[in-house]
Amino acid sequence: MNRRYALGLSAAALISIVAWPKNSLSQGKSLKDQLVGTWIYVSSTGTREDGSAVQRPSLQGAVTYTAEGRFHFITVRSDAPKYVSGDSARPSPEEAMAIASGLVAYTGTYTVDEGTKTIHVNIEASSFPNLVGAPNQRRIVTSITDDELKFTNPRTPAGVTLELVFKRAK
Repeated sequence: MNRRYALGLSAAALISIVAWPKNSLSQGKSLKDQLVGTWIYVSSTGTREDGSAVQRPSLQGAVTYTAEGRFHFITVRSDAPKYVSGDSARPSPEEAMAIASGLVAYTGTYTVDEGTKTIHVNIEASSFPNLVGAPNQRRIVTSITDDELKFTNPRTPAGVTLELVFKRAK
């Protein structure tokens, strides 16, 4: 009788594992595996060293992480002016300044420190050249689910701490 009981218990356990929802198993994924994909910008807040808030513009954008360790990040102001000339090679000085100051784009490679939940980025090209090759570029993941990513950029070149929120692209 004990053998039948043990066999039945084993069968029930096996069936339970196979039938377990995929979302529950995803909790066992590495941080890098959870990051892979495209994330759409939702919001950000900025804070100076003294704790004062930094006004953030209205932005649109995305970040993509590949399984091979590459990433691409872009945000643009959603209120950017259209070029009066209609020619992207011929903006007025004011239009060019508005676009350049409202755009942040960079790309490169990344690694993940699973223990500290930190994404270390090596920026290879950027719309802001000062970021290229800058040391200690990191993003600290504060929360990640199947649908939402939150991370902190602890120090921008302007000395601001950014908290960013993204939703997974569908």
